Amino acid sequence: MNQVNNMESQPLLQMPGRLPSMPPVLRWSGVVTVVTLQAIITVLLIRWNGWLTPSTIVPPVPPSVSLTQGKVHVLLLSSWRSGSSFLGQVFSQHPNVFYLMEPAWHVWATMRQPGAIALQTPVRDLLRNVFHCDMSSLEAYTPQKRNVSNLFMWSHSRALCSPPACPLTPRNALSNERECSKRCDRNGLRGVQEACRSYSHVVLKEVRLLSLEPLYPLLRDPTIDLHIIHLVRDPRAVAQSRNQAALWLQRDDTLLLEMGNPRSPDALFRVMQEICRSHVQIHETAVLRPPSFLHGRYRLVRYEDMVRNPVGEVEGLYKFAGLNMTPQMKNWIHEVTHGKSNKGPTFKVSSRDAVTVSEAWRTKLPHSKVRHVQDVCTTAMSLLGYLPVANEQEQKKHNLDLLLPLKPNRFTWSSSKNKGKTAH
Repeated sequence: MNQVNNMESQPLLQMPGRLPSMPPVLRWSGVVTVVTLQAIITVLLIRWNGWLTPSTIVPPVPPSVSLTQGKVHVLLLSSWRSGSSFLGQVFSQHPNVFYLMEPAWHVWATMRQPGAIALQTPVRDLLRNVFHCDMSSLEAYTPQKRNVSNLFMWSHSRALCSPPACPLTPRNALSNERECSKRCDRNGLRGVQEACRSYSHVVLKEVRLLSLEPLYPLLRDPTIDLHIIHLVRDPRAVAQSRNQAALWLQRDDTLLLEMGNPRSPDALFRVMQEICRSHVQIHETAVLRPPSFLHGRYRLVRYEDMVRNPVGEVEGLYKFAGLNMTPQMKNWIHEVTHGKSNKGPTFKVSSRDAVTVSEAWRTKLPHSKVRHVQDVCTTAMSLLGYLPVANEQEQKKHNLDLLLPLKPNRFTWSSSKNKGKTAH
């Protein structure tokens, strides 16, 4: 052994002749050590890169599943108080759709410091996993001992009130949100994942994405057949609706204003400025200078067009998403948009006169606020076909139609930056 040690301590180039053979025990010990070290390093690298899934997490869907099953993925992209809950239900109640309402709520509720722009990437990553029916990412934003009820507005998803998630509602029937919330809460998210895998369409509704650029990786992903429906609404109507739901929106407004004060006197108008800027950027990117992978995968819809011709507009959206209008859905859409009530619970869809609701701002929003909203949203209103009012008399003149037909517009966002305060 001393002889071996002495020889190992000599420089290799100074060893005369051939190297002496090492005793078998030492050779075998060295091999075992090397193999063991390699195994440890490999495991550490795999865990570091997230390639191993802990046993407590539901395994993700293989990327090929979306293509082999022909799944269609639809993102309903809008902003707060723009009629997106109604649009979400239009898809949620369809028998071929698995729907979730605003999964990004969990990201914004958990990761509060960076602000709205910095959170776009984690929101996008969460959406990718949910589109693949991999609900493990939601576990990072929900309690360790979680129920389905830990998901934001979960009972608004008919799919979570129907088999295999819950036996309450047959898959070809309309769900009742109140009954679902009482009878369909389950432990864990495995049932959510199983339900998602069993539908041809996965539809997510989001109000927390401010531009299309974060979605580019999803649009390029061959395993995700992504269609984007962009819902907008008259900014004056949005401002009026936000007044009614101000307490609900304070937390989101703080993030939207990059930790600004949502209770300041001008907070409403600064929020509206950001919302209008977001709509302009999204529409310009998709229509005026779209990347090649976005062609044919974006559709703009105005809330006002939907409430004036609900069945026709929804039928067009279904066609865009590869869905068929059913007699049951046609009846439901007509009934929910032609009810007698002018009011409905916050974030819930109830039967009411949708046209009257869409025009409520004309009598309820003070003209001084109307003028201010028009100032900060001038570009968005022009681009999206909303006419401004010059005075209070015009505002309250209900037979004056303020909605123009949508036409091609040569506006570019870059050219608006030199137009001053009103170019938002």
